[in-house]
Amino acid sequence: MAEKRNYSKKTTTPTPIPANEFGKLPPQAPELEEAVLGAIMIEKDAYSHISEILKPECFYKIAHQKIFEAIVSLAMHQEPVDMHTVTEQLRKNGAIDDVGGPYYITLLTAKVSSAAHLEYHARIIAQKYLARELIRISTEIQTKAFDDKSDVDDLMQEAEGMLFEVSQRNLKKDVTQISPVIDEAIHRMQVASTKQGASGVPTGFHALDKITSGWQKSDLIIIAARPAMGKTAFVLSMAKNMGVNYNSPVALFSLEMSNVQLVNRLIMNVCELEGEKIKNGQLDKAEWEKFDKDIVELIDAPIYVDDTPSLSVFELRSKARRLVREHNVQCLIIDYLQLMNASGMSFGSREQEVSIISRSLKGLAKELDIPIIALSQLNRGVEGRAGLEGKRPQLSDLRESGAIEQDADMVCFIHRPEYYHLTEDAQGNSLLGIAEIIVAKHRNGATGDVQLKFKGQYAKFMNKDDRDIDDNPFNSGYQVISSKMNDASANDFYTDTAILNPPGSNPFAGSGRNDEVPF
Repeated sequence: MAEKRNYSKKTTTPTPIPANEFGKLPPQAPELEEAVLGAIMIEKDAYSHISEILKPECFYKIAHQKIFEAIVSLAMHQEPVDMHTVTEQLRKNGAIDDVGGPYYITLLTAKVSSAAHLEYHARIIAQKYLARELIRISTEIQTKAFDDKSDVDDLMQEAEGMLFEVSQRNLKKDVTQISPVIDEAIHRMQVASTKQGASGVPTGFHALDKITSGWQKSDLIIIAARPAMGKTAFVLSMAKNMGVNYNSPVALFSLEMSNVQLVNRLIMNVCELEGEKIKNGQLDKAEWEKFDKDIVELIDAPIYVDDTPSLSVFELRSKARRLVREHNVQCLIIDYLQLMNASGMSFGSREQEVSIISRSLKGLAKELDIPIIALSQLNRGVEGRAGLEGKRPQLSDLRESGAIEQDADMVCFIHRPEYYHLTEDAQGNSLLGIAEIIVAKHRNGATGDVQLKFKGQYAKFMNKDDRDIDDNPFNSGYQVISSKMNDASANDFYTDTAILNPPGSNPFAGSGRNDEVPF
């Protein structure tokens, strides 16, 4: 009898495909989440070690988020954190069933024996959360980018804002033992001693540097004034002093003027040529010769300019990091703060946005460890006050946000009484051509007033004791020490000579010397 054969189709067990072979899972570490939560509930001080690292939203599983929220609530009320207190807090929150009941809390504590690697595990969870946030942001931007109705410029600003928010959350700094900090403080003192007391970046304005010891690292300095007081002229004069006289690299972000306009102002300052002549090029032979001689100072100066309009804090941070890394820039100047924006973020008012901007600038100064100088507008309160003292700016005059005053390490005002037709002070001294720099707030030092000379036709600020040919109608005087000299004793000698010997006198009278050199 023929053997029956089974011709039916054979059934085979398919080879299992790994869950992530053809798909993608969001970055996550649920086992580590369980280990961290369990460790917090079995060790008394475990939460304090990771409280700065993790937030409830860092956990991938919703149940773990709710458990961590209960832990945070207990810690804020200084209650003990353990299996029983967390279970009770979840009951109060109405979330005990959502997390799997008391049994799940018991399982979490059973899975770990100690909190030995708690901080390391917490940082991995935080990194997974940041990766999920980047995926979320890129997905949102990608979806909107495919939409023809979306404005690309608005989309770019929104992307910048969202990335900036994520990066700000990740700016954490560990606690440092005091010993290396003392070493750094001593090093800075030693450096300052070689700079005749200027521990920071010198401005070239001697009286101002005496109060500030130069602009200090990690400081946010606000320089504020009403329109037409010479804010831009002041920082350009300062940038010229830093870059040319002291060879300190400086970057200037101008949101109001183009690069060429900015450089024209610098040329006016350095070459002492009137603005109209710079614009129309109508210079006589002597002026062209002066221009050719003086412009050499600027050509190789380590001064970097950027005229990006409506600069966002995110863009500034990226550019500033590159400038410091590639050009060793020691000071940033922003002209001016109210023209910046925190793009991509939503605010209830302009005041809130300015608050975020000023806080971000202070954070950037600390991160890069350089001074950041931001110009700011004042409100019209100054115009409504009368008298010599009434026209002097006050901290309450800062425009749009009290946070500027709060975040700044130093607030300086520029005040020119002559602008308000005030030509004499209370003692009868002339105020013509005089600008006051009022140091109204100084977190790490004294406040005070400094008088400088202002030459409007050149948009130039000078030390009050600096001499130039315009000051002497008889075109005679003493030789001015070159601005490029770095010898501190020579500069001190010139300053002392200028104070003790008025124009027309001989500083060497009675010494048997005849060293007077006419201009």
